[in-house]
Amino acid sequence: MASSLVLTALDGIPTIGPGDDLASIILSAVSAQSIKLKADDIFVLAQKIVSKAEGRFVRLSDVTPSDKANDLASQTHKDPRIVELVLREAVRVVRATPNALIVENRHGLILANAGIDASNVEADGSGEENVLLLPENPDASASALRASLLSYTGLELGVLINDSLGRPWRLGTVGAAIGLAGLPGLIDMRGQKDRNGRKLMVTELGVADELAAAASLLMGQAGEGRPVIHVRGFPHPLREGHARELLRARDMDLFQ
Repeated sequence: MASSLVLTALDGIPTIGPGDDLASIILSAVSAQSIKLKADDIFVLAQKIVSKAEGRFVRLSDVTPSDKANDLASQTHKDPRIVELVLREAVRVVRATPNALIVENRHGLILANAGIDASNVEADGSGEENVLLLPENPDASASALRASLLSYTGLELGVLINDSLGRPWRLGTVGAAIGLAGLPGLIDMRGQKDRNGRKLMVTELGVADELAAAASLLMGQAGEGRPVIHVRGFPHPLREGHARELLRARDMDLFQ
C-alpha cells in the first residue's frame, strides 16, 4: 500500500463550453505543469465542467412550471422554474420544507435541488440566466473520458467526477463521488483481520468519496478556478468501478 498520496491542482483550465474535449484540455494542463503521467494516476473533475462540456445548460426563461412545481415552490420558497427542473430530474421527493427541496435523482443520489446549480454558470449570449444540470449519466461520462485519455496517452488512468453534497447529520458540504471509471468506489474489508487478529464484520470503505473530499480541498467552492486535480499514490489497487457501489439500498437505509 502506498505511503503517500499527492494531489495537484491543474492550472490554466479554461472556461468549459458544450462540446469541449476535456481529455485534450486536461493533458495540455498536465504538460504545462511538467507532470509526467504514469499508469494508475487518477484525475478528479468537478461535476460542473463535465456538465458544461455535455451541454447540460437550461435557460430558465424556457421553463414552464407545472402545477406540482408551483405548489412545491410555495412550500419551499423557491423559484418555480427551478422546482420544475428538479422534478424532471427526480424519481421522488424526499423532503420539502421552507428553503429546502431534497430529492432522489434517477441515479439514486439524494441531493438538494437534484444537484441543479447556478453558481459559476455563465449567462447565454442574450444575457438570459442559465442553470446547470448534473451529467445525464455520471458513470458513463467518467468512462468516456477515461477511454479518451487512454487513446491520447496509452495509459490506464482513473477518472472520478465529484460534487459537493450535504450530509444529514453534519453541517457543511463535502466532496463526494458521483461518477467513476477505473477505480473502486467501495472496498469491502469484511473477513479481513485487524492488528489484533479480530475478523472485521461490517467494515466497508467509501474510498472514492474519501478521494473526492480530498480533491475538493484543492478545488475550492467559489472562484478558485481549479476544477481538475491530478492524483498519484491512491493507496488501493485500481479496478473498474462505478459510483453506484456507494449507494445504500433503500431497504437497508435506516434514516429515510
